Order: sequence, then structure tokens, then C-alpha cells
Amino acid sequence: MFEILLGSLLGLFGFTQAVDTKPQQQGTVNISQPLTPNGPFRESVQLEPMSQVQFRNVIRQAYDYSCGSAALTTLLDYYLGRNLEERQVMEGLIKYGEADKIVQRRGFSLLDMKRYAAALGYKSGGFRAEFSDLDSLEHPALVPIHYAGFKHFVVVRDVYNDHVFVADPALGNISFTRARFEEIWDQNVLFVIYPSGQEPKNALELREADLRLVDDRTVSLLAFREFPQMSKITQNQIGEAATNGDVQYIRRK
Repeated sequence: MFEILLGSLLGLFGFTQAVDTKPQQQGTVNISQPLTPNGPFRESVQLEPMSQVQFRNVIRQAYDYSCGSAALTTLLDYYLGRNLEERQVMEGLIKYGEADKIVQRRGFSLLDMKRYAAALGYKSGGFRAEFSDLDSLEHPALVPIHYAGFKHFVVVRDVYNDHVFVADPALGNISFTRARFEEIWDQNVLFVIYPSGQEPKNALELREADLRLVDDRTVSLLAFREFPQMSKITQNQIGEAATNGDVQYIRRK
């Protein structure tokens, strides 16, 4: 009986959900909807890898000590419209910054960044600020944070609804609650590079997709949601198909 049931099920689902063997574009997947009287509905959908979404318009740091140069490259490329690679920025920071101290501390300081920005023709400045200053900023800002036991540089893209949205060279596009950000913000310092008389590119501006915050209530709702299961009628129909040796289309009620 089990073999008959198994064979019928394989015939049912194998016949109604045949695999399309045509070559597909990279990133394309086929999605099958539940069975209908005319069989399953199949649709091709283009998916973007999560790694690309996470690091959209963010320069990923190449080395464990290069968060400063990667964050600065993010600011230069995606706000000011430059077309620089992190390695070029690192070389510029070493050339115009305090090279001996850079080697000693294995990292870059805001002073190094200020000197390099000046060499590129930009005015910049480092400030101590309050959260209200960060909330009203007209430009993205590079800020130091102390996170997970390490000192780190990120770019603050914007503040919205008491959430701080940052471009993190290690983690990509992430956000912190205001309370959490105030805990990790190192000495309330921020560093701003001003556009030199030209309209900024500002690819760091928040998009609608960035604002889709999931609150605790939604998480709980999804965690305890009961997903539909096969009804008793459907089970009986499958059993009858196995007993009679027939293959039937089964519609979920």
C-alpha cells in the first residue's frame, strides 16, 4: 500500500510540477503557486543576492584594520560622486596623513582624513555633537563607534523615526535604535566633508526599502503564525487516488 501511495504522489506532483530545463539568467528562480484546476502557476522572478542588497552603495573593507579608509571611500564615492577604490584612498591617506603614526596604530585618524580631503579639494571638519545635531545634519557624516569591543568607523546616512541608519564597511547597510547608537558613539565625534560647490550625488540617501523596520509585534506574529496544512478532504483525495491508481488534480480549499 505504501509503495502504491508513494508512486501516486510522485506521479501527481512530478506531472503537475515539471521542471523547466531552459537556460535561465543568473539570479532567476522559478516560483510555483499552489495547484489550480489548470495545474500550477509558474513564474520566473529575478532575485538580487542578499550580499548585494546588504552592501549596496557601501565599500566593504578589504582588511580588518581598514574600516576608516573604506568608510571614507563610501563617503567620497556615494555622496560626493568620486570614483575611487579603497586602495587609492589608503594610499592617499598614507601620503597626506601622518604615515609613521598610521603604521604604529594600524589605522587612520580623522586628521589623516581631513588632510586627504583637503588634497582632493574638499573642506571638512570634525566636531563633538549631540544627538540632536546628528538628527538635523544636512550631509552624511563619518563617525567613530565602539562596538563589540572594537573601535570602528561607519557612515551615518540619516536618522529616521529614532533609528540611525549607517553604512558599515564590515556589515553593510544596518541601523541602530537611538538608545543603542548613543551607547556606542565614541566621544560623540562626527566628521563631515562638504561638497565643493557642486550638487552631491548622494546615493546614501535613504530609500523606501531602508525604512521597512520590523517591530517586536510583527516578529511575534510571524513566529507564532499557524501556516495552512493539508486538509482532511485533501488527504482523502490523495488516498483515493492511490487506491484507484488514478492521478487527479487536487485544489486546496
